[in-house]
Amino acid sequence: MAWKDLDAKKFPSIRELSGISTRTMEEHYELYKGYVGKVNEIQKKLDTVDRASANQIFSDLRALRVDYSFAVGGVKNHEIYFGHLGGNGGKPSGRLLELIQRDFPSYDAWLADFKASGLAARGWVWLAYDHDWNMLTTAVGDAQNTFPIWNATPILALDVYEHAYWIDYGRARGKYIEAFFNNLDWNVVAQNLERALAMQTVHR
Repeated sequence: MAWKDLDAKKFPSIRELSGISTRTMEEHYELYKGYVGKVNEIQKKLDTVDRASANQIFSDLRALRVDYSFAVGGVKNHEIYFGHLGGNGGKPSGRLLELIQRDFPSYDAWLADFKASGLAARGWVWLAYDHDWNMLTTAVGDAQNTFPIWNATPILALDVYEHAYWIDYGRARGKYIEAFFNNLDWNVVAQNLERALAMQTVHR
């Protein structure tokens, strides 16, 4: 089956937010569009790559497969990120809050750890639902495609690459993380959780 090109999604959050400038959001969105373009480009090359020369030291197939995972990660991570920005921050409620309080010492403890993880990570921090262990977990990634937890669905994604904050904050990543949470739409995160829980039902 021939590859059908991905299209970059549109997000209402691509505008000036509280503490995150329009320029940052627009530049960031252009990076996301670049990832979409690279997924399409690499997939077309995968359709015709020479598989007879495949080997683990270097081959076109190996290079394409590795870079494909990076590009796909760039698409999916940013779609979560842009999708839940544009809110009013605050605190989650309902089942999302209940599960955070169940799976971590407290909401405040989870939040403090997540923010600290944002300072420790080199690329991303995720809150994800682990389908094997039936619990929420925090994970960090140093690139778009590093340190995923298998069979876990991310419901919240914090981009801590410098491009996400340097224009507005320079080296002050902690201030950007605070701005991120001030603009987080917890309703979207809750919807992401509900989709993950629905997947859990299907997996059983």
